[in-house]
Order: sequence, then structure tokens, then C-alpha cells
Amino acid sequence: MIPFNKPYLTGKEMHYMYQAVYSGKISGNGIYTQKCQKFFEDRYGIHKALLTTSCTDALEMCALLINIKPGDEVIVPSYTFVSTALAFARQGAKIVFADSRDDHPGIAEDSLEELITPRTKAIVPVHYAGVACDMDKIMALAEYYNLVVIEDAAQAIESTYKGRPLGSIGHLAAFSFHETKNIIAGEGGLLAINDERFIERSEIIWEKGTNRAEFFRGEVNKYEWIDIGSSFLPSEMTAAFLWAQLENIEDIQAKRKAIWNTYHRKLQLWAHRNNIRQPQIPSYAINNAHMYYLGFENVSQRESVIEQLKVQGIHSVSHYLSLHNSRYCRNEYYESDRMFPMSDYYTDCLLRLPFFYELTKKEQKRVVDGLTQANIESSSSHTIQDRYQQMAVEPNS
Repeated sequence: MIPFNKPYLTGKEMHYMYQAVYSGKISGNGIYTQKCQKFFEDRYGIHKALLTTSCTDALEMCALLINIKPGDEVIVPSYTFVSTALAFARQGAKIVFADSRDDHPGIAEDSLEELITPRTKAIVPVHYAGVACDMDKIMALAEYYNLVVIEDAAQAIESTYKGRPLGSIGHLAAFSFHETKNIIAGEGGLLAINDERFIERSEIIWEKGTNRAEFFRGEVNKYEWIDIGSSFLPSEMTAAFLWAQLENIEDIQAKRKAIWNTYHRKLQLWAHRNNIRQPQIPSYAINNAHMYYLGFENVSQRESVIEQLKVQGIHSVSHYLSLHNSRYCRNEYYESDRMFPMSDYYTDCLLRLPFFYELTKKEQKRVVDGLTQANIESSSSHTIQDRYQQMAVEPNS
């Protein structure tokens, strides 16, 4: 079986973890934590970077930093992982969902202004598959309405928007190093602070609500509880593992981009003939080759292809169930008059192909051959966009 994902090891992970063990400090915020944080600050122009135990934790720190309280509203795309919304819902915010673009699963920027109310506190764009949202539009809205922009850059390391690294544009941002990401640490995340008003407090929240970091830098002669917070920082084991990955980021990215480009080129004619959508990269974005996905005409067509590939020993998978359709959100945020046609489309029709550093050319050829030889039955002469937008107008169709 060709797996969907396989974590890649550079060969230095255990060496650096061994060094961390014998450094005399393994609890976090040691030498490897500081090396990783400096890497992000220097390479991407982030004002302050803090490693966290997960991207979810980084987003939860964002919710604390902007003082989310019950009654506040936060705009997030429906087509995203639960953490994007959960971090703010935990603090009592009402989650206001936005639909996806018709050409990409990212948030529909032109729909955002109509969702803003006097209670809106933040917009959380998700750079799906490492492809940038239109950050100029989002930042302009935020400035006009005095909102905070928090980039969910979980999938977006090394991606850019008009030459600017993703995660360095919003007031705050969150990265992920989960084993499915380009750069991994098993679990792990990072909070990027780009607005200086959040820097001092971010360290306090990161260190359980104390000024412990200042104490260890010798800036105060004792530390104490001065704010809310939690134990958000990872151990040096996680940071040491991550450092081995960051050292090899250019090699990892070169290999992933080669795999992405091969899929895109080899599947182009087949996709066009069968009315199957390939990823579209806006002119303002540089793609980091996080994943390769296809958009089929309907859910039955996608599921048929998944089964046909499985028979051939190829593991392909769908992705998110749009959050507006989740059990929790139907109970908490149900809005019967709002539809999300493109989120529903990506839920039903998006298929992700096997994608990992060690995917061989022979294996990739098997995936391409498996797709091009699959039985694809077209169900309609109408475009996908037309059909799902019609479903939004006539919900019972």
C-alpha cells in the first residue's frame, strides 16, 4: 500500500534529542527552543516567535491575547480543521462561518464584510494547502473595522503572499508541526506575534501566566503569577526534533515541490477531459507544496475513485467535514438562512493524493496511472460551481 502520508526523518533528530537530554535542561525554553524561534524570526521576519505544544495551543494563546469573551464574534472559514474555531469557542466566542472561494478552499474574502458586526473581534483566514488568502483585502477590512487578523498558517510554512512569508502578515499567526505537515515534530506548533502590543503579554501567557521567562533572562529577581495563561511551551525533546527538520527545510521543500509539479503536469490532460479540478494558485501566491488535491463532480464520484485506488494499493483520502455541518456547531450556531455552497462542495468532492518526502517516482507513477485508468462517470453537463450554488438556492434539491 502506498500510504497517504509518511513522516520524514532527516537523520539528525535523535542526535539533537540526545544532546538536549544531556544539556541539563529538557523542560522547555532551552537552547533548541531558542534556536527554532530565532529561525522563524530571522527567516520570515516575525517580530516574536514562541514554540508551543501544538498549533491548537498557539491559536488558544491568540484567543487569550485578544481577550476573547462571551458574546464576542470571530469569523472563520467553515472548511477548516476544528482547532481554527475551537480555540475561540473555548473562550465563549460565537463562531461566524464564512464560505470558501469558488476557485480554492480558502476563505471567500469578498464575503467577509457582510459578516462583520459591532461584536466582531477577529478574522481567522486559513491558508489551505499552503496557498495564500488575499491578505490585502483581509488586512484592509481589519484596519477599517478595528479587528485583529490571526493567520491560521498550520499548512503554510515557506508559502508567500506577494513575496511576504505567510504568518508574518496578520497581527498574530499559528503554525503546525504535526506529522502530516511539511516540517514536523510529531506534534508541535508556533505562535507568531507580528504586532508589538502583544509581545510582552504573549511570553507571560506562554509561561503559565508568570514572568518566568524574564526571571531566567535575569531581568527580574523573582517571578510571580501576574496574568492568565497555561503551560503552552513544549519540551526540549520536541524542539530538538524540530531543529533537525528546520536545518533541512530547503531540501525538504525542493523534494515536495518536485512531487507537486509532477502531479500537476501528469494529471493535467486527464483532469481537463474528465471535468476534474486541479489546484489553482492565485498570481499573488507561491505554493509550498503542502498537499496535492483534486476536485471531483460529486461525492459518489470521489468515493468511487477512492475505492478504485484502494484496490490498487493506493491510499487517498478526503478532508474536512465543513464545521457548519458538525454536530457541535449545528447545536450551538445553527443559522438556517445561511448556506455554504463551496464549503459543501469541498467537503463532498475534494480528494487528497499520497504526498510525502520519500514518495518515489515509481510510486508517484502508480498513483497517476491509477487515477488515469479509473472509471470516471460524469453526472452532469453543468459546472460544479453552478450545481452547488443551485443547491444553496434550493436546499432540498
